[in-house]
Amino acid sequence: MPAESEANPPTPGEAARFDALVAEADSVSVEGWDFSWLDGRATEQRPSWGYARAMGERMGRARAALDIQTGGGEVLASVPELPPLAVATESWPPNIARATALLHPRGVAVVADEDEPPLPFGDGAFDLVVSRHPVTTWWAEIARVLAPGGTYFSQQVGPASVFELVEFFLGPQPPEVRGARDPERARADAEAAGLDVVDLRTERLRTEFYDIGAVVYFLRKVIWMVPGFTVERYRPQLAALHHRLETEGPFVAHTTRFLIEARKPA
Repeated sequence: MPAESEANPPTPGEAARFDALVAEADSVSVEGWDFSWLDGRATEQRPSWGYARAMGERMGRARAALDIQTGGGEVLASVPELPPLAVATESWPPNIARATALLHPRGVAVVADEDEPPLPFGDGAFDLVVSRHPVTTWWAEIARVLAPGGTYFSQQVGPASVFELVEFFLGPQPPEVRGARDPERARADAEAAGLDVVDLRTERLRTEFYDIGAVVYFLRKVIWMVPGFTVERYRPQLAALHHRLETEGPFVAHTTRFLIEARKPA
């Protein structure tokens, strides 16, 4: 996508604001999974099922629980009552350090793991496994580490999530890319691993970006949206989007989320 057309060049004030917003967003830390930097700069509807609350309720009833791909540990740290044994895995070193500092005081063991099979735990080790927005769900491994009667509970990113923004930078995506992360595929994969899917819900939610700094921060943090994103690489597209934001108002996209709960037969 080209930058602003010659018929609509940026004003000096608009160009200066672009440079300031981009420089700010490009310099701030994106460690962890806390999006509070976007307060007032972007909004996202939350799924009606309230994952953190529902996950916390299940944690309170568990004896041994595993949080896969915990990020910076922020969601797990919000749980009111943790089980006697609680473990979290994470692969990204900055997040490992952040999660360790946040979760160790609550008795949670944080394990560095590459997010690829096998999970570094024995068979049947946990009666609850949870994961919020996993990059990949390794269903056979989840089934292996679950005890008989145990539960997997997860909120995941659905198909074509925030693709209005993705396609602004990358252009139209092929059907196989837009259709990836299909919740019905997740159901089939869970069942193929021997689990019984007891709940599967999907919602499409409105997201708005109010300034170009919010877009830069989001794409730096959620690195799989526009792979290889850097400000310099995508400066023309960023300038065009900044002009659109300044003249037309918020950029609207839609996230997709699904909730899946599966149990291992007793």
